[in-house]
Amino acid sequence: MFHLIYAIILFALTYVLMLAFSKYRPYIALGSALIFIVTGMLPLNQIFGAIDFNVLLMIAGTMGLVQLFIDSKMPALLADLIMERVHSVQMAAVALALFAGVISAFVDNVATVLMVAPIALEICKKMKTNPVPFIIAIAVSSNLQGAATLVGDTTAIMLGSYADMSFLDFFVYKGKPGIFFAVELGAIVSACILAFLFRKEKAPVPKVFTRTEVTDYVPTVLLVGMIALLIGASFIPNKPDITNGLICVGLMIAGIVCAFIKSKKSAAVTGPLKAIDFETIGLLFGLFLVIGGITNMGVIDAVADLLAQVSGGNLFLIYTVILWASVLFSAFIDNIPYVATMLPVVTGLASSLGVDPTLLYFGLLSGATLGGNCTPIGASANITGIGILRKNGYEVKNKDFLRIGIPFTLAAVIPAYIYFWIFFGA
Repeated sequence: MFHLIYAIILFALTYVLMLAFSKYRPYIALGSALIFIVTGMLPLNQIFGAIDFNVLLMIAGTMGLVQLFIDSKMPALLADLIMERVHSVQMAAVALALFAGVISAFVDNVATVLMVAPIALEICKKMKTNPVPFIIAIAVSSNLQGAATLVGDTTAIMLGSYADMSFLDFFVYKGKPGIFFAVELGAIVSACILAFLFRKEKAPVPKVFTRTEVTDYVPTVLLVGMIALLIGASFIPNKPDITNGLICVGLMIAGIVCAFIKSKKSAAVTGPLKAIDFETIGLLFGLFLVIGGITNMGVIDAVADLLAQVSGGNLFLIYTVILWASVLFSAFIDNIPYVATMLPVVTGLASSLGVDPTLLYFGLLSGATLGGNCTPIGASANITGIGILRKNGYEVKNKDFLRIGIPFTLAAVIPAYIYFWIFFGA
């Protein structure tokens, strides 16, 4: 019991320090991870298992590939096209968030932020406006749509594998509208919230007189190819855990080779490699180890047991607790180990009640996926978006994120909460 309490205190202190000293988050996370390892709370033989190398490789590969995408001037062209079709800064922000949401339904949330953020930065540069709220809106929108399809997020993949759900089951499951439509309902409501939050941004969008000319279409082809390969890989049974990461890194290398052959300059190689944000990767690396430590110490198991006890035998109460507790916990901890732990708990709860577990599965997935939008460190996409802003000279304060993240989360979760109970609970 003492070791469990010690792990909880260290974990809580880690997140408090990261929230208080945002500039030093990677060092705080890595320092905490080292303490977990040195004290034995994370055994040496569990270190590699705690690290999600697939996510780290995906981030590194996509960052390099996106830099090639930026250098090709395709984001600038897309920015021109969006600016031609919107009439105010407010609508530009909403349009970018919806655009990111559509992409993230089929691509990892972090990859989506890495692809869409350069477009937003280019638009903000042309409109001479602060890009911070734009990037935050893109990040939270990508987290929302990650639960819409089987390939949208790691947690969705985990549920699909555990419950033996196919890609189409997310659209229609057991003859009823699936989780996809719950997510889209939340997307509509949250888009209205974003429009309200950006209501003061009524400045007109400057007219584009000459569209930017793209200099190289290879990075665009590689990014589209990445989307297709990630979707295709989701149908491959028993594939290696780092498959998606290898796809992203492999395409980055292919892009670098093509750029070097075309330009014959070393910058074609060093540019994309320099674009990899090692601070973000270091932060995630440390967080994976911290979460591995508290998982090993039984903290997550203890929380799961507590949820089961306080809910009693009432299905509606169990569903409510699971969904909203998932929102709360995912605001501060990585949702992957949480979902992995809760899936068997949810199955056991449904079995003991003699009910179909679908309601609890969907409540768990939506809560755990959307809860990350509540805080700057609640989701990898948030961390990545903030990292992009930092590299471009913008500092994100906690209040900047919370002003958008919390109302967006509530606007997305509440409709889904009602939707699931109507179709799978009542």
